[in-house]
Amino acid sequence: MQINGYLKKGRIIFLCFLAVLFACCILYQYGKLAFTKKATPKQTSPLVQRGSILDKNGKPLAVSTNFYHVGVTPSAIKDINKFAKLYSPLLKETESDIISKILKSQSSSFVYLKKRVDQTTFEELKKITDDNGYISAVRFDRIPGRVYPENNLASQLIGFMGDDGIGLAGIEYSLQDTLSPPINPEAPFETQGKNVHLTIDANLQFKLEKIAKEAYSSTRAESLMLVAANSKTGKILSYISLPSANLNEYGSASPQEMKDRPAAENYEPGSVFKIFSIASFLDSEAITEKDIFLCDGVFERKTNYGERIRITCLDHHGWITAREALKYSCNDALAQMSEKIESEHFLAQLRKQGFGSKTGVELPGETAGAVRNTSDKYWSARSKPTIAIGQEISVSALQMVQAATAIANKGYPIQLTFIDKITTHEGVEEYVHIPTLKERVFKESTAKYILSCMETVAKSGTGSKANLNDISIGVKTGTAQMADSKTGGYSSTDFLSNCISIFPIEDPEIVLYIVIEKAKGETYAGRIVAPVIAEAASTIIDYLGLSRGGAASLAHSGLISIPKTEQIDIIDKVPDFTGYPKRSLLKLLNRKDIIIKINGEGWVTSQNPPPNTPVSEKMEIELFLE
Repeated sequence: MQINGYLKKGRIIFLCFLAVLFACCILYQYGKLAFTKKATPKQTSPLVQRGSILDKNGKPLAVSTNFYHVGVTPSAIKDINKFAKLYSPLLKETESDIISKILKSQSSSFVYLKKRVDQTTFEELKKITDDNGYISAVRFDRIPGRVYPENNLASQLIGFMGDDGIGLAGIEYSLQDTLSPPINPEAPFETQGKNVHLTIDANLQFKLEKIAKEAYSSTRAESLMLVAANSKTGKILSYISLPSANLNEYGSASPQEMKDRPAAENYEPGSVFKIFSIASFLDSEAITEKDIFLCDGVFERKTNYGERIRITCLDHHGWITAREALKYSCNDALAQMSEKIESEHFLAQLRKQGFGSKTGVELPGETAGAVRNTSDKYWSARSKPTIAIGQEISVSALQMVQAATAIANKGYPIQLTFIDKITTHEGVEEYVHIPTLKERVFKESTAKYILSCMETVAKSGTGSKANLNDISIGVKTGTAQMADSKTGGYSSTDFLSNCISIFPIEDPEIVLYIVIEKAKGETYAGRIVAPVIAEAASTIIDYLGLSRGGAASLAHSGLISIPKTEQIDIIDKVPDFTGYPKRSLLKLLNRKDIIIKINGEGWVTSQNPPPNTPVSEKMEIELFLE
């Protein structure tokens, strides 16, 4: 056989050389892959487990959970009617609605059928999906979520967390980085947020909210605020703003229900403000306790520039002192007192008491209110006497409470706070509130005198319906006309009724303040808010165990229950952990199928989820110990 002239010997050798070289390269690459140590894949960013919000006793008010968005690929569903029939009961949607959503999205690659389904519903949906072969058609997107066990309790204070894991309001917003620290890509494990313990007591909050809701309903008011604080520590014991939102249904809440009124709303307080005005006059030595003023029912003046001032009073009180001016809430006498102090000095005294500045509490959107300057274009000869009686000045409920703590603390206001302590996931305290007194705003003698005047108001003045009889209390009421946004003047129908109280007089401990806006029918503060103060104050006194005549008492049997010491296990249902010591729980931490979170030291006082909840894969159980 004759060989083709193209395949000459040299060319054959060259081709063989290339083949051998190619084979060597392949072997080299194979060996390199086979024997070179594999690079560790880059770790994805660790998850952040958001901390809980609890009351002062460890009762959970906001805890982390998982929610799921349920979506489908329309083209992957062959029998839409069968699909809708299977999923309708769990999605709580009608079959026709599900069919409509799928048909409308036939041209899309994906559509959500339901958002934010809970863990239990997800597990049932997952089983239906697996059993019926819809794995390629149905997708479940897990999102971080929150459960608010107490629904609308202190809702504006607690706030709300959105689907992206970011706080949108309240403490959830202002302490976002504490509850959910920014992700550290280098962290090898899941990052744990801190637990925030509030100063409020959920049980006391519930009792006071019940009282507030009854007043809100009976007066048919547009809104109501109630704030109670410990004047010795600055801790806010109760924080109420009505109407309020159910935090578990926050997306459907109205703007009025979301509004944090005690912090964000500013208003003219009216006659309640007279205690701070007289404190300013006394401390500046513009007046004395013995000075008397003639009230003939109206304060009238004409300035050198021809400007006329006219402020009416509710009665003709005759010759009265500052004490009696507060007792009768006399506008005429307050206006006369204001003439004895320079405008700039008066305004400086009010600013010193905290008006015109934020209190600095741990809430977003706090208003600073407004204290005018004499250089303002709206300043007039009428401004000073009008401010003295609580108009032409705007305040917040929190400012009023903090300013009142100066009266309770011999002239020293105290910094208000909502944070009792902050702990780690393991219960280690990283922050504990320490009371902080602010700079003295008036003399001890001034504070003592104003406090005694407030007691007079409660005993025989406009606040007599707030008097408790068996414990000393000081109050000041106020009914203020509200601004009319349409006319620019004051409304003849809308009033703000408020009352502030301090008790007990001998050793002041509590400041309690209530505001009712736009009540229907009766609006006089002495009649609609003073009685609420009496009921709320009485509830606080009994709950905190303050000494009083005829106080409620508790008898103890002398029996002490021994905490449970046996080991506990979890099988198909969540057991009742109440009373178990921490050492009995430690072996549960080794479980891989469930996640156990232990907060605090001592014995279990509460848990989430509750006993008898069905156990599911990767379920999270949080225990709170004291």
